[in-house]
Amino acid sequence: MKKNLILFTQIFAIKKYLFFYFAVIFSSPILSQDQSKIIAKADQVFKEFAYIDARAIYLDVAQQGYTSKNLFSKLADSYYFTADMENSVEWYEKLIQNYPEDLDPEYLFRYAQSLKSVERYQESDQIMNQFYEFTKGDKRATQFIEKRNYLDFIDMQSGKFDLYSLSINSENSEYAPSFNGKNQIIFASSREKNVSDTKLHGWTKMPFLDFYSSNISEDQLNLDEPVKLKGPINSKFHESSATFSEDGTTVYFSRNNYNNNRIGKNKEGIILLKLYQATFKNDRWGDIVELPFSSNNYSVSHPALSADGSKLYFASDMPGTIGQSDLFVVDILGNGKFSSPRNLGASINTEGRETFPYISKDGTLYFASDGHVGLGGLDIFIAKPDETGFSNAFNVGRPINSPKDDFTFVINDDTGVGFFASNRKGGKGNDDLYSFKQTEELITSCLQYIEGSVKNSRTNEILIGASITLLDDSRNVIDRMISDDNGLYKFTIDCETNYILRTELDNFLPRDIDLTSDDTFEFTHTVHIPLKLDETTLLSTTVEINIGDDLSKTLQLEPIYFGIDDAVISSDDEVELQKIISVLKKYPEMKIDVCSHTDSRSSHWYNKKLSVERMRATIRYLVRQGGIDWRRLHGKAYGERRPINNCTDDTPCTEEQHQENRRSEFIITRIGTD
Repeated sequence: MKKNLILFTQIFAIKKYLFFYFAVIFSSPILSQDQSKIIAKADQVFKEFAYIDARAIYLDVAQQGYTSKNLFSKLADSYYFTADMENSVEWYEKLIQNYPEDLDPEYLFRYAQSLKSVERYQESDQIMNQFYEFTKGDKRATQFIEKRNYLDFIDMQSGKFDLYSLSINSENSEYAPSFNGKNQIIFASSREKNVSDTKLHGWTKMPFLDFYSSNISEDQLNLDEPVKLKGPINSKFHESSATFSEDGTTVYFSRNNYNNNRIGKNKEGIILLKLYQATFKNDRWGDIVELPFSSNNYSVSHPALSADGSKLYFASDMPGTIGQSDLFVVDILGNGKFSSPRNLGASINTEGRETFPYISKDGTLYFASDGHVGLGGLDIFIAKPDETGFSNAFNVGRPINSPKDDFTFVINDDTGVGFFASNRKGGKGNDDLYSFKQTEELITSCLQYIEGSVKNSRTNEILIGASITLLDDSRNVIDRMISDDNGLYKFTIDCETNYILRTELDNFLPRDIDLTSDDTFEFTHTVHIPLKLDETTLLSTTVEINIGDDLSKTLQLEPIYFGIDDAVISSDDEVELQKIISVLKKYPEMKIDVCSHTDSRSSHWYNKKLSVERMRATIRYLVRQGGIDWRRLHGKAYGERRPINNCTDDTPCTEEQHQENRRSEFIITRIGTD
């Protein structure tokens, strides 16, 4: 049988992956050959990333009734890797239902992603639960478990952009927009057919990608008719993803491994992607130079330049990559020199695909990913710069993101106008460009709110002018406010953090309340705490106080107990100590003895030492947290010498009786003239 050799050029996931490929495909009538040989032939084509050609063979075999794990998995993948999620669902479903044993967990993830792309989110979540049980250590799985309410968050994040279609889109692909500093957008497009005898084949069946420029309209939301860039920046192969220096004279971009009219391949014969630099001279882009950290052995692509031009971000599957493709950064040192690439780390990169970075003027990172939890396919995420590099990534929500692939997001910080690409339904071509206008700030950290009112605990009357202080769990002040004319207050807090609310008002006892925020974004009602203050009898003019009185009894304080072998002030004890502080502030001439006691267990000398530690801890709190002058406080440590019950070494006692002896007393030694 005669075999026809068809030379084809394939783009291997210019959107989602990182390299292009040349291969030779054999085509022949299927019915006349043994099915095992046919499958083997299709497998070879599939291995060479020619998914569309391999799929035709697999489908023909499947329609004849042949079934196998390999057939179903390859058919499903051929649709998945060409972004045809509707059809990938069918074949992943057959694969998992018919061959559940010894299944690669990655097929579960792809199936879950495919289900999302057809908006079957509940079923997708069930599959992700199975994926988690198989993997657990996989970041994609743990993120899903930790963010089960991801759809609620995406709903909360959504609606912050107005979206617009663009008339410049063709029936082929347009994507990877970038600003060139000249009120233009540069983007990649396969709108024109290449003049070549080589037949395009493989992934998209479309022509090569070239760079085009388009003027931005006066309203900043539309683009004029595109014009192809001049000069050798456009070659007979693929170019995409450009990023420009501030003066618009230097560009970094992605291209096939093609230098000096020669193609470079790795040892498998695959033509990967590299990064190049070009210079604008005489109205043309030329002087093409390959960046030194590119390689024949892995792909480096999709560059993004920082606003100050000092750093270049990009996607790669180089050694050290966490997932299928990661985001990296290099420092631009000048004179054609760059630092070694650095992985952006686990807050950004997952076991999936992170790609198409963009750095805005304020240093915010936007990128596309299918590893972070999203709506399906590639979603756009945002991460803010911080002291470690970048914060955790947050989905930017609808309408930017959809169940399909959404990627190559760029935005002008000053105007809030930007552009991105998507293969969502309703477009004109394979991938289309869209413009947008941001209308609200995005959620870029997990925040919650504490809000409530301050009231008189006896009369329920609103209390105006109360001081409410927000402290961390180390008693450091974070924020402070005064209750308003309605007795209301509100604080913004971080998620998953411990806090203390302290409320103070003249003629009322202070009150501390402990609370812990959970991991729910923008949550308020679970931490809405009305604060009520108790009137103190001591501060009433009818109460008589004398030297020698114990303020613990006068104020009817809850006993300030310590734990066994412990000199730590508990949160409950702090509430009572705040009342002591209030009295000392009311009577600025008052002095007291702070007396600490232990129970009778352990040795006499050990208990003496322990009572000294407890006395010092109590005085330290009054001074540091209450602002009381240390000279007004005199400490006495009695150890086990003054029990208030009969619990001694010779007397059996309950734990409650022992605890009564582990106490503090506050004896008035001077009142003053107030």
